Amino acid sequence: MKFGIHNPSWLFGSDPAEIFEATKAKAQWAEEHGFTWFSVMDHLIQIGNVGAPDEPFVEGWTMLSALAAVTQRIRLATLVSSVHYRNPAHLAKIAAGVDLISRGRLTFGIGAGWFETEYRQYGWEFPPRPAVRIRQMEEAVRLILAMWTEKRTTFHGKYFQAEGAILEPKPIQKPHPPVMIGGGGEQLTLRAVARHADACNVGGTPDMVRHKLEVLRRHCEAVGRNYDEIERTNVISFVMARDEAALVAKRRRLAVPEQFYGFAGTVSQVADLVGRYRDAGVQLLISSAYKNDHETLELLAADVMPAFAA
Repeated sequence: MKFGIHNPSWLFGSDPAEIFEATKAKAQWAEEHGFTWFSVMDHLIQIGNVGAPDEPFVEGWTMLSALAAVTQRIRLATLVSSVHYRNPAHLAKIAAGVDLISRGRLTFGIGAGWFETEYRQYGWEFPPRPAVRIRQMEEAVRLILAMWTEKRTTFHGKYFQAEGAILEPKPIQKPHPPVMIGGGGEQLTLRAVARHADACNVGGTPDMVRHKLEVLRRHCEAVGRNYDEIERTNVISFVMARDEAALVAKRRRLAVPEQFYGFAGTVSQVADLVGRYRDAGVQLLISSAYKNDHETLELLAADVMPAFAA
């Protein structure tokens, strides 16, 4: 089992000017401590289950470009980019640049989008029907793959167009950077994974994830896709301490809500949960630390990950 770090919060102190230095240090620390993945959210304002809407927030692809230049081995990704925030042909160009700068370490994460408040603030059209957004996402993936692999791309879709478009240089990874589709919709999203993606990201409890992956397996069988070609990932937020007393103190210090959207536990409790995700079929567990609590990541690296080394 592999482990990654997700960075959903840009609160590292009182000075927003230090956000990049702090994020760089976090990514480099992750690379040095056995994590194989570092991802950021593709939002423009903070989402409700992570922080306040007016807290500092960095645009994801800008940060990935910078991290690509100051890391060496770790894979970099957005988890995940909304299909509506950029023209897909332009996004293909942006992603190709990050793959070039990182020398082939990009995983291209994309999803259908959902945060309507953000759409309204930034003037994007928000299709209210999830099925429409998912179909737009699937069509965008087809266009992006064409841009990465064809000399010139002409694409006439229902939602997106390109006419003799040139994308040079191509991404370093061949035939293209791996595509991760985020989401667990059983009828459309997981079917899109089976058709087009190299990785999926599904949330929920281990039992929920196990069910979603079985649905994905059935979609793969229906389209003639090898299920084992698709990397199965999950993202979860942790608050971790060595024992119950330390956990109670940390929950109080970090003001962790009772209905925490994640898992707060001791080292042994987190290790048990990680084992359940592994048994459910997760190959890459991508974890964030609530409010960037560094001790949580240290305990994960030192006391949990070694038990799951391949």
